[in-house]
Amino acid sequence: MTPDAVLKRQALEAAGTFNPRFAQVRAELFRASAFFDPQDLLQLKYEAVRSVQSEGRPLARAAAEFGLSRPTLYQAQRHFQAQGLEGLHPHKRGPKGAHKLTAAVRADLQMWVAAEPQLTAHELARRLRQQLQVKVHPRTIEKTLQARVKKGRQRSQ
Repeated sequence: MTPDAVLKRQALEAAGTFNPRFAQVRAELFRASAFFDPQDLLQLKYEAVRSVQSEGRPLARAAAEFGLSRPTLYQAQRHFQAQGLEGLHPHKRGPKGAHKLTAAVRADLQMWVAAEPQLTAHELARRLRQQLQVKVHPRTIEKTLQARVKKGRQRSQ
């Protein structure tokens, strides 16, 4: 592998657009040209969507040729139609934010800690379960309280 190829792969991995299944790409476009890179998942998805929409290639055939699953290609189509090229960029998976530690729950935690500074994270987790029916791991509570302290320090500086 050339130094440039190594750098490009590292850049693709850092951006989250490296295609680990690049060996499964059979599309002639990606085999016959140095411009088209089967390791570049963004380029691969774009060309697969383009081949379906512009060339009328059946989606199942395009998915097989471009080394993508049909659900991945359907999703790429939807995202491209809704957002353009930006829609093909990878998105953060999983929850997008704290769904258990809402502002109200954090306020209750702060109130309890202010009233009783000796409370442990385990005790706070028990109170949340009993009083608010919210199950939160003690380490999550610790992180939340530490982040709150750090924010307070940054504001005072």
